[in-house]
Amino acid sequence: MLLGFKTELKLNNKQKTLLAKHAGTARHAWNWGLDLTKAILNNNKTCHRKEKIKFPTAIELHKWLNRLVKPDNPWYYESSKCAPQYALRQLRDAWDRCFKKIAGAPKFKKKADMIVLL
Repeated sequence: MLLGFKTELKLNNKQKTLLAKHAGTARHAWNWGLDLTKAILNNNKTCHRKEKIKFPTAIELHKWLNRLVKPDNPWYYESSKCAPQYALRQLRDAWDRCFKKIAGAPKFKKKADMIVLL
């Protein structure tokens, strides 16, 4: 017999704000990475074989995020480094499932799509 347990978090306002910041950071990283990977795929469709760009891994996406996006967005430093890392890792997994024809292409996330217990 399997039993399930529901757990509810009793968060104060400071904790709710911190969770919302982490969700927003993850959403921004996902959308940035998705835009970049779609641009790479479009470039590879239209260019010659020698000019093609290698599809980035999650680690490469995170390195680019650190170099290109974080200096312009200081609010990235208000949340943990894990929020954008996991978002980019999940984005790469979504692209892998798409390439294997298990699922469709990843989509951009909006605020309502992120699951946050507030």
